[in-house]
Amino acid sequence: MNVLMPILGLLIGLMAGIGAGYVFWRARERSRRGRARAEAAEILQEARREAENIKREATLSAKEASLRIKDEVEAELRERRAELSRLEERLNNRDASLDRREEELDERRRELSRRDEALERKRQELAEREAEQLKVLEEISGLSRGEAERRLLSGLEAELEDRMGRMVRDRTLEAEERAEMEARRIISTTMERLASELTSESTVKTVALPSDDMKGRIIGREGRNIRAFEANTGVDVIIDDTPETVVISCFDPVRREVARVAMERLVEDGRIHPGRIEQVVARARKDVEKEMRSAGRRAMYDAKVGGGMHGDLVRLLGALKYRTSYGQNVLAHSVEVANLCGMMAHELGANVKVARRAGLLHDIGKAMDHEVEGTHALIGGRFARKCGESEEVVRAISAHHHEIEMESVEDVLVATADAVSAARPGARRESTETYLERLRNLEDIALSHRGVDKAYAIQAGREIRVMVQPAEVDDRIAAKLAYDISRQIETELEYPGQIKVTVIRESRVSEVAH
Repeated sequence: MNVLMPILGLLIGLMAGIGAGYVFWRARERSRRGRARAEAAEILQEARREAENIKREATLSAKEASLRIKDEVEAELRERRAELSRLEERLNNRDASLDRREEELDERRRELSRRDEALERKRQELAEREAEQLKVLEEISGLSRGEAERRLLSGLEAELEDRMGRMVRDRTLEAEERAEMEARRIISTTMERLASELTSESTVKTVALPSDDMKGRIIGREGRNIRAFEANTGVDVIIDDTPETVVISCFDPVRREVARVAMERLVEDGRIHPGRIEQVVARARKDVEKEMRSAGRRAMYDAKVGGGMHGDLVRLLGALKYRTSYGQNVLAHSVEVANLCGMMAHELGANVKVARRAGLLHDIGKAMDHEVEGTHALIGGRFARKCGESEEVVRAISAHHHEIEMESVEDVLVATADAVSAARPGARRESTETYLERLRNLEDIALSHRGVDKAYAIQAGREIRVMVQPAEVDDRIAAKLAYDISRQIETELEYPGQIKVTVIRESRVSEVAH
């Protein structure tokens, strides 16, 4: 009992403490919640005040912006109204001007109508007078109007035909004269602009020796050295009584040049035996080949021909340096023809590039015509096509001696430039015997025709004048005779350039007064 009482008192005190603590906690919690509500109410009130301020500021800004926009719109409207007023004023002025013009046009129409009426009255009067005059003329001439018109038209047709014939003849003669003058001008201009030298060579080359003792070393024991040299070079070596000179003869100009270079090197070196000859000839052949290519490239530069040319064409072009035709160096002739073609093509407005390229390559077949069958023009054309040249260039090369038909201006220019280069004074040379034989052949061909009295070859064989008997040859036959002689010359003779045939028919009648 004494023990339970303290425990019971302790429990009662503990429960009372717990109850008092709970009451205190609840009071404290109610106080904290009150403060929180007061703070929240204060924050809410502050937010409302800020929202009101923002709302007032936004309202003021919106009012200011609307006022500004309103002012701008009103200003723009005022400008538009002013512009519309100006446009309206201009339109009113134009309307007034158009009204005035319309009135003027109406007045002009009325004036034209009055004139048309006056003209119509005059036309009727003229028709009446014409009818009266026609009736009078029919009564006087005894012809109806249709018959008179037919006679008048037939007379006019005859007169017009005569006039047209004379006009056609005059225009034809004038055109021919102008064409001839223009052709002469172009050719003379290009010849004046071009200056080229003549290089003459023959089929032999001479090599100078330091002494006559060298001839024995060149011949060698029992002629073995000279035989080895001729076998390696393909030339003939002529050793005669000419002092300190050896002659190399060959129709192939490249082989002749290789032999000349090799012989000069052997003579300079002094060691001459078959083995050494073979080495020197091989080295000379390489050097000449290199010189050929270099000469081909120089020719392309001199002829103003661009690159893109096949290597074989360049080599063959350089080989023309060692070839001559009638004493004229073929490479120099080719460069000259290329320049002539370029100048004439420029004058005529033709393709200058094609003309120069074809002119430079037109004789390329001469570097290989001894190896291939056919004329050098066709050979050169085929080889140029094989090496990738254009069809325009190939056709101009093939046609420059008329083996095929010419189709373009460039074809004609190449043939013309080739003839001009060959025919210009001093370009080619002939021996005296060949020259005199050609003159005799020209005169014999002319004299072989019926009715020819005399024939004279003049201007170094570039013209032949034929005197005919007027009793046997009239003007019509004279024209045919000139044509026949020119065709026979083309068929039977070989000559550089062209030959002019002139037939002269002269009648003389004389009487003696006693």
